[in-house]
Parts: sequence; C-alpha cells; structure tokens
Amino acid sequence: MTAFLDTTFDFDRQYRNLGIIALDGAKEFAKKVDWYLVQWYNAEAEKQNKPFRKTSFILDCICPRFTSGDGKALIKDSVRGMDIFIMCDVGNYSITYNMFGQTVPMSPDDHYADLKRVICALGGKADRISVVMPILYGGRQHRRTARESLDCAMMLRELETLGVTEVITFDAHDPRVQNATPLMGFDNFMPPYQVMKALLRRFTGLQMDKNHFMVVAPDEGALGRNMYYASVLGVDLGMFYKRRDYSTVVNGRNPIIAHEYIGSSVMGMDVFIADDIIATGESLISLAQHLKQQGANRIFLCATFALFTEGVEKFRRAYAEGLFDAVVSTNLTYNNPEALQEPWFVLADMSKFTAYIISSCNQDKSVSSLLDPHDKITELIDKHVANN
Repeated sequence: MTAFLDTTFDFDRQYRNLGIIALDGAKEFAKKVDWYLVQWYNAEAEKQNKPFRKTSFILDCICPRFTSGDGKALIKDSVRGMDIFIMCDVGNYSITYNMFGQTVPMSPDDHYADLKRVICALGGKADRISVVMPILYGGRQHRRTARESLDCAMMLRELETLGVTEVITFDAHDPRVQNATPLMGFDNFMPPYQVMKALLRRFTGLQMDKNHFMVVAPDEGALGRNMYYASVLGVDLGMFYKRRDYSTVVNGRNPIIAHEYIGSSVMGMDVFIADDIIATGESLISLAQHLKQQGANRIFLCATFALFTEGVEKFRRAYAEGLFDAVVSTNLTYNNPEALQEPWFVLADMSKFTAYIISSCNQDKSVSSLLDPHDKITELIDKHVANN
C-alpha cells in the first residue's frame, strides 16, 4: 500500500532545523510522532550517505508551577532559527499540579495558558512557530447565539498576535472558526482513513457495500463528515434531527427532547455513525437504541475525540444490551484508561499521520493528499474486498 506522501527529506532545506515542543498532556503522543520522524530522517541520511543522525527532535521544555498555582515555561535547548512545532492536548485531564496543598487536574484553560507561556519563552528566536492542537481549545464554543463569549475565535486571534504561523488541528467542530484569523495558516485534518483501517482490522468480515452497510449522521452538524464517509464508500446516507428544549440549559447545553430519523430503511444493515466528540455519550446511545428498534444489524459508533466525560459505565451497559458493536476513536487526545481495556473500544492510531503532516509542513511540501485521503480509503476498501 502506498504512503500518504513521499518521506524523502531535503537536507538542504529546513529539516535539520525542526524542533518539537511537547507540552504536559501531549508528551506520550509526541514521542510516537517523533519516533517516525527520526526513523525517516536517519534512513534518508544513510541512503544519501550523509553524516547527520538524529535521536530525537523533541526539545527539553518544562512548565513548572508554584504552590500558589502560578506557572512558567522554561525551554532548556536553543531554538534560534528553528522551525518549532508545539504539541498541545487541551483535553488531557490526567495531568495534575499542586496548588495550596491540593492536587488540581489541569483544565483546558491551564493547558492553553502553558501554550502561551511556551510561545513567550521562545522569545521571538524561532524562525516559524506552528501549534499542533488536535482538539481545538474552545472549539465547541464556535458561534454566538446569545450574549456570550467566542472562546475559539479569541484563542486564534491571540495565537496570531503571539506570532504563530500556523495552527494544525483535527476534525474541528466548525472549521469556519478559522475566519477569525484569515492571515494565519489553519489546516484541519480528518481521520477517516485511519478510522476505516482500524475498523476493518477488528471486523475482518465487514461488507462495506450499499446492500449491507450504510452511514447515519447523528445530527445536522455532523452531516458533512458522514456525507464524506458515505460518498467514499458508495453507500446510503441517513441522518437524525435533534429536537431540543431551547428554554432550558442543563450542564451547559439545551436538552434533547427527541431524535427524528430521516433516510432509507436500516433494516438488516450494518450502520456507521461518525461524530467529532463523544462527551457523555447519551445522545449516541439513544440513537443506537432507536436504530436497533428499526431493525439495524451491527452499529459502529465513531468519534475523533472520545472523551467519556461521565465515564464508560453507560457504554458498558449499552454494549451488554447489544445496542452497539464498537466505538472507534483516535489517540489525538487523552484516552480514558478504562475505555482502552473495553472489548468494544477500537483505537485508530494517528501518530504516523501526524508525523507525515509535520514532516511535509516543515519541508514546505503540499499536504493535499493528507487533507483528502479519498484514494487511500478506496485502495483500502479494494484490498479488503479482495481478501474476503
């Protein structure tokens, strides 16, 4: 199977100046990304008989905190003239710090504050600064429907002011938020190839044709990403319409009154449902129950970021009741350790894909093939069909 892009490195360009800064919360993922970059770099160096060898592109950086809760950033390596990629996972709630004798988990606000501290610590010495933020800070607060803040837009404006050249993110809740900073680079990558690959590895006999398989969007906001899956696979697309009670706010959102299904029959079909985020998961489980009542066969739930904000117990119960067969998600943000142990959880590894992105951006290569993996998915499905 062909690679996403050419991993040949141009030693006369910027590659030797690449530096990765991994903030607390993104260190494990950054190590996986770095491993690929080092392997590709050293293989090409040996091929071209170059004396250069690398052990890591990750720079030594810490963000200590005082017992009062105040923090700072300290970069221990030189960054002068370097092409810096700062990796930040604002969704990692497992990182803690001590404040006034209490152990406090880092919130998205804390992670974002550390990101700004690191940019400040660079002191204008880096040649370029790119921020790899898989799950956008404030991404769900992307539009104004009342007298309320626009957190994501404010974040992008701040990063632009701080000298960031580009923001690299994945499956943005609403990519139109990039309109807040039209002169700053903003690349929004999607994980459908890795998701399909992980799903087919787990369910080897899956038939992805329009007689056995269909895609259903969980709501109108997710229609675009599900339409992509349906068009690439050549299967039917259905969708749910959420009726909400806009007079009430519960846990920061308007509660759903009912789900209305629109589309062709799901009787006897394997159904794939894709969304960007699983928070509590109540909505997706409700959809799965509705589809099962209409005669759906297997149900595969997918979310780029499976947060499980209320734990995985309700998913355990739903799986035991036969409401769904798998939850497919990525490692772009922190994964609940309990979820990783569940038989229904399927992990799509995005580290190699992210390494491709950093490598190509660093060398000023096109990322078109990464932004639209249509051909890769088609090749994957064809190979799967040939082997079954």
